[in-house]
Amino acid sequence: MQKWFGSSGICVNENGELLMVLQGKPEEDKTWTVPSGGLEKNETFEECCIREINEETGYVAEVVDEIKVKKGIYEEINTSFEVHYFLVNIVDGEMTIQDPDHLIYDVAWKNLNELKKLHLSFPEDRDFLIDHLK
Repeated sequence: MQKWFGSSGICVNENGELLMVLQGKPEEDKTWTVPSGGLEKNETFEECCIREINEETGYVAEVVDEIKVKKGIYEEINTSFEVHYFLVNIVDGEMTIQDPDHLIYDVAWKNLNELKKLHLSFPEDRDFLIDHLK
């Protein structure tokens, strides 16, 4: 079984909105998620989180705290995963897609009502994300 490790950034702005990206492979339906991605060689989970936020949104972030670790198995692709979720603050930059993988189609701040209705990449995260907007 393959193993995949990654990080996600949870960023809430002064208006109580969550930073999210619309993503997917060209042939897939596009879905919303928080900025996230896979760990690169010699990179910490915190460094991965900061890099992914910058690549996917244009913002420079700082990690405030680790808030969750999600582990599981995608049986259909014979892969286990471990994703570290970090609470982050934006410290610089401006909203722009810079994704080297060309999998990001939009960046937006989503409010609580929008989050409840969005087509999410990981629907199991909805309640967890809603809790961070309340």
